[in-house]
Amino acid sequence: MTNTNVDVAIIGTGTAGMTAYRSVQKHTNKIVLIEGNKYGTTCARVGCMPSKLLIAAAEASHAIQRSSLFGVYANEHHTINGKEVMQRVRDERDRFVSFVLESVNEFDASHKLKGMAKFVDDNTLAVDEKLIHARSIVIATGSSPKVLPQFSGLGDRLIVNDDIFDWIELPKSVAVFGSGVIGLELGQALHRLGVKVKVFGRGGRIRPITDPEIVSYAKKTFHSEFYLDSNPSIEKIWRDGEQVAIQYVIDGEQNTERFEYILAATGRKPNLENLNLSRTSLQMNSDGVPVFDPLTMQCGESHIFIAGDTNNALTLLHEAADEGKIAGENAATFPNVSPGARRSMLSIVFTDPQIAVLGETWEDLHNSKTFITGRVSFEGQGRSRVMLKNKGLLHVYADPFTKKLLGAEIFGPDAEHLGHLLAWSHQQAMTIPEILEMPFYHPVVEEGLRTALRDADSQLIKT
Repeated sequence: MTNTNVDVAIIGTGTAGMTAYRSVQKHTNKIVLIEGNKYGTTCARVGCMPSKLLIAAAEASHAIQRSSLFGVYANEHHTINGKEVMQRVRDERDRFVSFVLESVNEFDASHKLKGMAKFVDDNTLAVDEKLIHARSIVIATGSSPKVLPQFSGLGDRLIVNDDIFDWIELPKSVAVFGSGVIGLELGQALHRLGVKVKVFGRGGRIRPITDPEIVSYAKKTFHSEFYLDSNPSIEKIWRDGEQVAIQYVIDGEQNTERFEYILAATGRKPNLENLNLSRTSLQMNSDGVPVFDPLTMQCGESHIFIAGDTNNALTLLHEAADEGKIAGENAATFPNVSPGARRSMLSIVFTDPQIAVLGETWEDLHNSKTFITGRVSFEGQGRSRVMLKNKGLLHVYADPFTKKLLGAEIFGPDAEHLGHLLAWSHQQAMTIPEILEMPFYHPVVEEGLRTALRDADSQLIKT
């Protein structure tokens, strides 16, 4: 065993790890950046970017299918070339990954170490035949798809989202398990690209929506386009040759269907199991994740910090970047630990209609605060009808006494943009009347937002 002493050891080179490294560099050159797998972020390789490439292809196909509603007819037969679709997905995916690899290549070569890190004690990591003694440590090992026990024995007929983007051709059929971000985005995209898709959820949920009225509306909307059962009665799943058979009950009748693949979109789990955390003094929560302060990323009172998907809190790229910056800064300056700036929560799902949730959700507020809800339906909203995208609901939540915006949940057109406007307003602690003073052009989808704000304003306690 060789011994190396550093000020900060960072485990993982995803978004959080890379950002932590840049923060640490400002304070010390005695760093080791450890990677046990491929360089490149989850977002670039198997997450945000390749999924949006598949969705973009699906949107192009869907636009052609619906063009006759505008009186516009395609001159040629609508054909989806699955090989060309997946070729573009892989090519552009690899391009995005190359940008990440360029960044990693710019890091000091003497700081990079390939191998699986394991804790020996609170201050020592073993990486193959090397012992790393670190004053502070940042855990940024990311997450992996969660696969439920009910899928055992399916072999290569079971896939996770990581697998999809290496497909050469689109399959004929896929059963998607999970009605959260991954399941809904990929399920709808595959359906629009001509794949037979059925989506089976869990517990009646449509994540990340929590508002019961919007959940109900979203279920009906999605189900009108593709099969979606958010609370299925699954009796049996088994491999049948080169297919997977699913036996389930619907409306009291037993059905058995076969699919080429099952896509397990049942969440992700932190990559912590191989770190030997039992050799540390860290306190763990019920999910086996070290207890940490979300403002400092510090695990208890220790010199160990945790950032990104690994802490299983806000598994979003921009949150991972923020957490990496905070963790790196505090690891470098330990024992001087300071809270970092955190942003208003913002989560977006790139389905059609889109989903955006920001600030405090209906679920957050329901049992804890007095709040009012401003509502709008996009069914009659002008610009939405012009574009034939007039489906959806938007609810804004506000404190009736302080008049401040507390949060919002959106299922509707351009939710990615409406969500940003409201998240910015939330972070600025703006009141409903103050937001209404902002300009609203005509005709735009944002006028729907104004309608919801006006509804909220009418319910405020006037002083």
